[in-house]
Amino acid sequence: MENIQSAPDRERAARFTTLYVRGHPRVSAFLHRRIGDRGAAEELTAEVFRIAWERTLGGREVGTGWLFVTARNLLNNHHRATVRLTELHRRITAELNLASASEENSLVLETLERLPERHRDVLILRYWDGLSTAETAEVLGCSNPAVWVRLYRAREAFRDVYTSPASLSPEESA
Repeated sequence: MENIQSAPDRERAARFTTLYVRGHPRVSAFLHRRIGDRGAAEELTAEVFRIAWERTLGGREVGTGWLFVTARNLLNNHHRATVRLTELHRRITAELNLASASEENSLVLETLERLPERHRDVLILRYWDGLSTAETAEVLGCSNPAVWVRLYRAREAFRDVYTSPASLSPEESA
């Protein structure tokens, strides 16, 4: 039996293949950095692209920003499902005072932890995940100019917290 695809189906498959080739490493790295478990990150990445393929088959467009929004949503679901285990791990790590990063890296990570989520998210998306302004805007659900404003404010907040270790916690400053 011969497999005959229509021109629109071939074009759709080609667009999806291009998106997959370009997006898979970035989405996988995005998830891996947040989970720390390569296997779980790959499972979530596969789920992102499964959903993207279904969306593509439905005739809807899928872009890089959409991939990251979907990855973020799946990641939130993953975190909700494993919140108790994650909290236990944090308590054990804190009690044993284990440090895997150098003192300076540890200070940067501590500074990020102390920032309000709105500042932390924009900094991580731009500088750690390497998303463009447009991609960051899509993930955060705002305009490109809003990303620049958020970045400016987040960098200022980071600088303030980093240079004054006795500053307020995110709950106190929010």
